Amino acid sequence: MAKGKPDVQVRRIYEQPADRDGNRVLVDRVWPRGMSKDDAALTEWCKEVAPSTELRKWYGHDPEKFDEFRRRYRAELDQPERAEALGHLRELAARKRLTLLTGTKHPVISQAAVLSDVLTS
Repeated sequence: MAKGKPDVQVRRIYEQPADRDGNRVLVDRVWPRGMSKDDAALTEWCKEVAPSTELRKWYGHDPEKFDEFRRRYRAELDQPERAEALGHLRELAARKRLTLLTGTKHPVISQAAVLSDVLTS
């Protein structure tokens, strides 16, 4: 991959996998309901990068809380375990397209969207 901004996209895990997805990484802490491991077609499951259970439950994917969720989650990404997992995602994104997968109904206000911003800025 050429130097420059990593190619990162966000998709719902329930969408059909595509050849253009590159590395497909689930970034949820909890496995998506009703999704089989085969259908997920994952490169890997990186639950270590997911928000804490406390933050996830507080947020509840409430659009009005997204800005504060983003702030708190970015702070959590500085914690050693999450920082290491984020570094791993950076390595994957440096090689080829990285597709961050989430089970949420609204991926644009999910941790995957925050991770995409972090990885491409």
